[in-house]
Amino acid sequence: MQQRGIELEIKVPNETRYLSLIGRIGEDIAHEIDRFSGDRETLAYQLNLVLTEAMTNAIKYGNPDDRDDSVHISINIQEISLFIRIYDCGQGFDINGIPPPDFEKLEDCGRGIFLIKSLMDSVTYERKKSGNILEMIKRLR
Repeated sequence: MQQRGIELEIKVPNETRYLSLIGRIGEDIAHEIDRFSGDRETLAYQLNLVLTEAMTNAIKYGNPDDRDDSVHISINIQEISLFIRIYDCGQGFDINGIPPPDFEKLEDCGRGIFLIKSLMDSVTYERKKSGNILEMIKRLR
């Protein structure tokens, strides 16, 4: 019997105090996905990390001056893939133009994008008139 996809739509205020909540949602997803056959603890760690890094970037760069704004997160679990989309209304950026971080320095510029790209199977960023979309895909099989 084929299972239906699962969709979660999350909208949180533009505040960093919600980062741990979003990370825990990622962990819970990893533990509950019955389509995943790999190491669930590793997946839980990875989803926590990419969700908190992506949300941090959306808050810090996407909606930096508007505490009344919100970050919209869409999570879609299909048969073989997990899709995570983060929406913001910022000026956007070229995801492929971000240089790898210099881990010798204390600066954290580019570290989040580097980690997201390293942990996910596909990462794209698209600018649209209505806002920006960071899409991350993790294959489940």
